[in-house]
Amino acid sequence: MTDLSGTRALVTGASSGLGRAMAQALAEAGAAVVLTSRERSRAQAVAAELGPDAHGLDLDVRDETSVQSTVDRAYERLGGVDLLVNNAGIGMRTVNPRFLTHPQPFWKVSPSGFRDVTETKITGSFLVSRAVVPRMLADDGGRIVTVSMNYQTMVRGGFVPYGPSGAGVEALARVIAADLADTSVTANILLPGGATETGMVPDDVSTEVRSNLLDPAIMGPPIVWLASPEAEGVHSERIVATEFDDWLAQREPRA
Repeated sequence: MTDLSGTRALVTGASSGLGRAMAQALAEAGAAVVLTSRERSRAQAVAAELGPDAHGLDLDVRDETSVQSTVDRAYERLGGVDLLVNNAGIGMRTVNPRFLTHPQPFWKVSPSGFRDVTETKITGSFLVSRAVVPRMLADDGGRIVTVSMNYQTMVRGGFVPYGPSGAGVEALARVIAADLADTSVTANILLPGGATETGMVPDDVSTEVRSNLLDPAIMGPPIVWLASPEAEGVHSERIVATEFDDWLAQREPRA
């Protein structure tokens, strides 16, 4: 088992779903973790379950003041951040509770609903990365992992604003990696590889659809690997969790 003792991680949107699964995997591997949620009580409850080296903080990734304050507190709690996981996001249920069985065209999406989803995912990833990366550069090292989605989901009919938010954050993650090329900070993309059982899928979906949902725990092995010494120097990769074992096996042995 990978030992992440001494590794300090900040995971946004980690009170449930993929974020919680990644925070749990990192904590179980020995990392100290700050996990965030808009609601402090939810973040603190999850942190209490993960152990004494997990800390729950409130964070609204859409708000620059909240981001700066929470990043400051994360550094105070951990003494630094070695890994940032940009995960905070909002699903389609907030704009259409029945989006799978009754998709609606983009012109029926409210402007406020569109802004909430896109600002959480795209603006949030930008603001948190913007607050953390300069400190990582000053500390001469760090890793950024941004959570994305399948390309098909980005352009699927009836998936405004969720699809465009994924496309935007993937483009942002690519630019972040390009801007960090030849620096001490690496940046990669991670996605589950399919719909996951995270509470974002409508309650009225068929039994068949629900039975095919991925367990969020699928994100555990790749995020732990990305935080480990084995991933040193790995940069600008797009890793699909369902294909992680094959991807890892195909990598050339390090010299």
